[in-house]
Amino acid sequence: MTNSATAPLPATLFEALARYDTPTICNAMEIVAPERRLIGYTTKPLVCPFPDLPPMVGHARTVTIRSVLKSALAPEEQARRRIAYYEYIGTGLGPRITVIQDIDGPDVGYGAFWGEVQSNVHKALGCLGVITDGSIRDIPQWAPGFQALAGSIGPSHAWVHAESFGGEVRVAGMTVRSDDLIHADRHGAIVIPLELAAKIPDAAELCGRRETPILEIARSKDFSLEKLKEALRRSAEIH
Repeated sequence: MTNSATAPLPATLFEALARYDTPTICNAMEIVAPERRLIGYTTKPLVCPFPDLPPMVGHARTVTIRSVLKSALAPEEQARRRIAYYEYIGTGLGPRITVIQDIDGPDVGYGAFWGEVQSNVHKALGCLGVITDGSIRDIPQWAPGFQALAGSIGPSHAWVHAESFGGEVRVAGMTVRSDDLIHADRHGAIVIPLELAAKIPDAAELCGRRETPILEIARSKDFSLEKLKEALRRSAEIH
């Protein structure tokens, strides 16, 4: 559930993390936490209808949905749950990213929770985007600037409804808890442990410095195998 005791991160850190794409953040994580090399990020492909949007960095609001089965709740209770859901989405540490697991099993993505209405409502509630293994729709009417990584694109919402929110979810191989710090772009997403977040920008810069001599020779008209070997040696000496 939401950890209300978590201290807010400085806005400057969000800005620093957002300067890098998600693959670079993954590279930086390998430096500061090599034990996380096989965990904490999406491992299955997701559709990104807006690949030109910049990286987003925010705290997770976690949700499970289903669409094949109709909600068993009475209409009055469904209305109360919807308000409670929006209160959860619109409160807590910000900025926020909605992370939604579709629990319909083999029918994952059958109905779209996300479209014109939800993208605009969630944007108004302070969310930067959504990461889901479910489906989305209404791409032309989508809220401007609201990022989306989804399992699929489909036409109908079927019986879609939020089954639960605030708990642990698993989307495209990435396990996420409420308030986790997420970095995402067109490539996918990664969880950044809060205690490591401040170390990531420096590690990302180090990755860039190590890549520079290799890229310079690889892009040079004077490329040769011997020069590549020298560039690799120089790269390994950068700390």
